[in-house]
Amino acid sequence: MGIYTRTGDEGQTSVIGGRVSKDDIRVEAYGTIDELNSFVGQAAALAEGATFEDLREDLLLIQQELFDCGSDLAFVQLSESKYKVHEEMAVRLEEWIDRYEVENPQLERFILPGGHALAAALHVCRTVCRRAERRTVTLGAAEEINPAVRKYLNRLSDYFFVVARTANVRNGVDDIEYVRSQKVFRRS
Repeated sequence: MGIYTRTGDEGQTSVIGGRVSKDDIRVEAYGTIDELNSFVGQAAALAEGATFEDLREDLLLIQQELFDCGSDLAFVQLSESKYKVHEEMAVRLEEWIDRYEVENPQLERFILPGGHALAAALHVCRTVCRRAERRTVTLGAAEEINPAVRKYLNRLSDYFFVVARTANVRNGVDDIEYVRSQKVFRRS
């Protein structure tokens, strides 16, 4: 099988149930999720050794679920019975967030993306995830979508923030505080 089909040479692409322009909001939404998936793969590759085995396993599962998100958004008309993304996936992310958050020091100020290379990669995942969420919100305002995808992406960006901090902690690297930040987070 050849990798090129030439069917997109005129600026159209296939979605499940039809063809649309390559700059259609649907393509932009699932394309941004695909971009995110590539960055998650990069972060998984950086999560080396026993120290990050749990995180690497999470990231590999997240990659599968991001494909599910893209698949749900690629349908022009989709019945709920065919949805791959479900509410339970966001609930599981919340459990993961809570598990990792206990490793992190109390946050008082805004932090800059960075620190250890793995933490920096996870911050890139967070920001691309936020863009994917925005694109999904735009699509959802124009057309019917699986709302669980939007919720999953929202929770996933929180997960990336927390595990970026955990990556720094496990590598003995401090988060980089934004020096002009007031103390904006309160201790619970």
